Amino acid sequence: MHIKTAAVLGAGTMGAQIAAHLANAGVPALLLDITPEAAREGFERARALKPDPFFTPEAQSLVRTGGFDDGLAQISSCDWIIEAIVERLDIKQSLFERVERHRGAEGIVSSNTSGIPIAALAEGRSEGFRRHFLGTHFFNPPRYLHLLEVIPTADTEPAVLETIRHFADRRLGKGVVVAKDTPNFIANHLGLFGVMQVFRALESGQYTIEEIDAMTGPAVGRPKSATFRTMDIAGIDVLAHVARNLAERLESPEVRAVFKLPPLVDDLVARGWVGAKTGQGFYRKEPTGEISTLDPKTMTYRARQPARLPSLDAARSIDDVGERIRALYNGKDKAGQFLRDTLGPTLEYAARVAPGIAHSNEDVDKAMRWGFGWDLGPFETLAAIRGTASREPRATSHDQRVREVRRNAGASLVDLGDGALCVEFHSKMNAIGGDTIQMLHAGVKEAAANFQALVVGNRAVNFSAGANLMLLLLEAQEGNWDEVDMMVRAFQGATMALKHSEVPVVVAPAGLALGGGCEIALHGDAVQAAAETYIGLVEVGVGLIPAGGGTKEMLARAMDAAPSNADPLPFVQRVFETIGFAKVATSGPDAKRIGYFRPTDGITMNRDRLLEDAKARALARVVDYVPPRPRTAIRVGGDGLLAALKLGVHLAWRAGRISDHDALIGRKLAWILAGGNLTHAGTLTEQQVLDLEREAFLSLCGERKTQERIAHTLKTGKPLRN
Repeated sequence: MHIKTAAVLGAGTMGAQIAAHLANAGVPALLLDITPEAAREGFERARALKPDPFFTPEAQSLVRTGGFDDGLAQISSCDWIIEAIVERLDIKQSLFERVERHRGAEGIVSSNTSGIPIAALAEGRSEGFRRHFLGTHFFNPPRYLHLLEVIPTADTEPAVLETIRHFADRRLGKGVVVAKDTPNFIANHLGLFGVMQVFRALESGQYTIEEIDAMTGPAVGRPKSATFRTMDIAGIDVLAHVARNLAERLESPEVRAVFKLPPLVDDLVARGWVGAKTGQGFYRKEPTGEISTLDPKTMTYRARQPARLPSLDAARSIDDVGERIRALYNGKDKAGQFLRDTLGPTLEYAARVAPGIAHSNEDVDKAMRWGFGWDLGPFETLAAIRGTASREPRATSHDQRVREVRRNAGASLVDLGDGALCVEFHSKMNAIGGDTIQMLHAGVKEAAANFQALVVGNRAVNFSAGANLMLLLLEAQEGNWDEVDMMVRAFQGATMALKHSEVPVVVAPAGLALGGGCEIALHGDAVQAAAETYIGLVEVGVGLIPAGGGTKEMLARAMDAAPSNADPLPFVQRVFETIGFAKVATSGPDAKRIGYFRPTDGITMNRDRLLEDAKARALARVVDYVPPRPRTAIRVGGDGLLAALKLGVHLAWRAGRISDHDALIGRKLAWILAGGNLTHAGTLTEQQVLDLEREAFLSLCGERKTQERIAHTLKTGKPLRN
């Protein structure tokens, strides 16, 4: 069975975004609602959402809208029909009765319910309908949250379950967990239990909202939004609805009592203070831009109070999340007591109910990691606290034949098996420093001598946040220009070694691939990127230009695309704007649109399969592979093109859109793209363009405002416009 077309019934928040993600997968989606106008409005709301539910603007064309009255007849040709309407059993059953009249004989039907029993939804339907029916619980937002809980009934055909599992995994990029048909399935059930423990702690008056968020965020391997900020984002009213539904459906009165909402939540919902969508919940953004915090006792907002918990500060030095949780949990201070009172019962509850809600403890861990962003699932956390957990798996340990060939502080060489070698970064944020560059060179040599292909990739959250700015800033402030020059030459040498490797090199970026990380991707023989890759040459944000070959490579690609008799300005202008505006792609497909990836580069929807796909792509290129020769003739426009680019910079400066320093950076970039001091159009070698990059980079490093930008970014994580 194959999924080639789909329909989504219900154009609300979830339905419209599910349709968007089907379009991301290249599947035409029919989005229906009560009326055509309601469907269109739902689609328009989805288009306006940030972060964007679509990979590219072009994907929007794959979604068609319509009303139930006329549109349901069209579902007869749809391979998958997803219901995503209001959470009421009677209304859903009524819609399924209508769906059955139009569904094709092999059309799969699923419900996106988060709490209604799947078997109950299919009551009264024919045997054929029930055999093709199951639950598919997406998490919001569907594009970005990895988990998909799939819930078959006793009547669901195994082939139907397998079709949805395979499609969701490979095409939608989901982490699929098959759940049992129990109240709120796996993730919401356990997640809500944990939230209820936190509410009890808040009611005790011993902890502030800020303290609880500090103790339930990154310190214990959870998202930055922690507990209360997460509830504000999701909607406190949504939390209340899901909790009440769960409490009503659980059999044990004792357990139902655990899920009874505290009066605080009822009060917030009654006041309409339900989170970000109403402007206030547990936090409120003031007109000044400051964030204030709810005082539960007075139901007023006060200035935020930083959490002062010494044990959390001390735990930051513990890199391993399991060891960090163990240290905090066993602490004798306020944080330790809080975790024992809240996390402890949650882990015990998970162990008690797991056999009834999931098919394995591993599935429970996956559901909480993928659905709620936990670094460790409940059973992994329990093992860490007991001291029986090993360190997190190595990046490529999915292959039992993996062995580490070489390692330093910044990166490793890992044998992927079948003749493929991998350069795997493992510095903080995978920043590129001397150790990383050394291992890239070593990887190219080792692959040429003993392997058939080379992959550059890892399973970290981010491929690479770019060069080690702290080291660069220190050298620049000391005026060690020879050291800076050597650093740039070394990085250029590494990217060029990748480009001219004797074996195919496939770069596998995912997450952030910024600055130097982008330049590494630009120099691979091919790219196999995760769909959720946010890649860009962002050096101008810190007062620099790309000097690891990125400017050279973007220029060369642009001129390769330009007909020999064409005016080069429009092609170079696009490169100038891409680098000058520090454009970051919002997805892998968007990176193709911008030009960071080639049209032939591959996209992997499921990040978990990225290295596997990159390895296969690299090995497939071995046959008849010929290393590219150094470029001896990259076309450049000379003085005429330089004048045009500099005029654009001047006009932007005159209009107040850019600062003096921005204008200086723009002129330096224009100088490189035009070919330096050439008086007319001509050609340069790769090395000549690299030399222009390096010269511009060094001169900008000496600028006080560039050093201020670098220092500001290191301190705040944000760019400075000075």
